[in-house]
Amino acid sequence: MFDSPALYPRPLAAVLLEALADTPVVCLTGPRQSGKTTLVRAMMPKRPFFSLDHPPYLSAAKGDPAGFVAALPREVTIDEIQRAPELLPAIKLSVDLDRLPGRFVLTGSANLLLLPAVTESLAGRMETARLMPLSEAEKERRPGLFLTDLLRGDITPALHAGVEAPDPADLGRRLVSGGYPEPLARSPARARQWHRQYVRSIVDRDVLDVGRVRDADGVARLLQLLAARNGELLNTAGLSRELGLHRNTVREYIAVLERLFLFRRLPPWHRNVGKRLVRTPKMHMVDSGLAATLAGLRPEDWIPKRDRMGHLLESFAVHQFVTQAGWTDPDLRFWHFRDKDGQEVDLVMTLGARTWGIEVKATSTPGRSPGRGMMRLAALCGDDFEGGVLLYNGRDILPMEDERMLAVPLRELWRR
Repeated sequence: MFDSPALYPRPLAAVLLEALADTPVVCLTGPRQSGKTTLVRAMMPKRPFFSLDHPPYLSAAKGDPAGFVAALPREVTIDEIQRAPELLPAIKLSVDLDRLPGRFVLTGSANLLLLPAVTESLAGRMETARLMPLSEAEKERRPGLFLTDLLRGDITPALHAGVEAPDPADLGRRLVSGGYPEPLARSPARARQWHRQYVRSIVDRDVLDVGRVRDADGVARLLQLLAARNGELLNTAGLSRELGLHRNTVREYIAVLERLFLFRRLPPWHRNVGKRLVRTPKMHMVDSGLAATLAGLRPEDWIPKRDRMGHLLESFAVHQFVTQAGWTDPDLRFWHFRDKDGQEVDLVMTLGARTWGIEVKATSTPGRSPGRGMMRLAALCGDDFEGGVLLYNGRDILPMEDERMLAVPLRELWRR
């Protein structure tokens, strides 16, 4: 885990170091302002660094990709590679001639594997890691061991009678703050302004790099609407009607937002049950702070806008798990569960056939029942069901009616 007094600890650094030791091209992707450049430069301060946000470098890279790569030092970092995907075939040829581990470190604010302009494969030559906005464990400067303990079965009932109960207002503040490092040092009003400018900057600068978009403002309007519908099932037809855009255009714009790591599509879990399951993904904004700003939500809305804050809490929890998985186990997969009877589980996690269910509740008193959705999921999984977790805003880890399931305080995600 890389740490510095001036930086947040980023456990993903260990993943990068492993890749640098045996892979010629290492690519660190993630949304703009998530800390990619800061991490790479702090880890390798003496390594030559070229940013394609610098117009002369970008012009040279696009005008003569092979010449640009040939002129680079043997070991080099290229920042914002998505701005010139033409470089990737030239990097491939260069690596085929010299397979020194760690030769090229690339950073990208778009998912290179989804870029339509990338036609040459770096398969077998490149390893990709994804740096997302800060998890709460990183913000607390803790290692974030909840997911590791859950996979090992090391979470057991525990009473914390001498520990102060969580303040509901603290959870509201965490949801609205999000995980981008820059606005965390600002006042709430200034943080909201940062989020608005961040969206404007991406719409003006990055949207055209990753998709064939004729109406960048249409992408911005879609993002605003997705923030208002955060945590709901994806309804492309409904979004199309509200925006006055063709359904195919909405699909293309959603793909652009996914490539830019602003929007996460959570696919439906199924296990050969065909017609019983709804095959519609859920839509989650990647960062809860950005979603809150775009949806006009503030910490004091915890009670008067409970339903919308509940959806925001669900996205917040999904982000904690997905981010911790980046340095815990890259083979973990995440889903949601909902059948035609309306029984659902907010988050399903799988490792091969092994399956866990995670429910997220804003309550401070979880009760004993895990819910019909969790029981339905467990029944469908059979022996592959590893356990269920009901995350709640309380103090104690409590057993539930089903011995495979526990009610666990949300703060275990960042304090464990």
